[in-house]
Amino acid sequence: MTEQEAENAGVTARYYETDDERVLEFDGDRATAAIAQNVEGYAMLKVRPSADGDELERYYGFDMALDHAAELLGVAPHDLPVPADAEDMGM
Repeated sequence: MTEQEAENAGVTARYYETDDERVLEFDGDRATAAIAQNVEGYAMLKVRPSADGDELERYYGFDMALDHAAELLGVAPHDLPVPADAEDMGM
């Protein structure tokens, strides 16, 4: 299993893969958020309030999913740390 972490502006990002999904999980000072995609990497990105939470929205583009995750965390999108293995998420 691939797993990477990154931290910036009080937000910790953890990227990992399960049998079914690629998951980018964010843990901030006030909230959490997660972006998930199927392991094949071609499906839309799902934004959730947590890795195991209910889907809030789907996006084709990684930038749009990051914008939504940043909104949930109360930070600017450019402040979200993205581990190297997660940089290619999205369609």
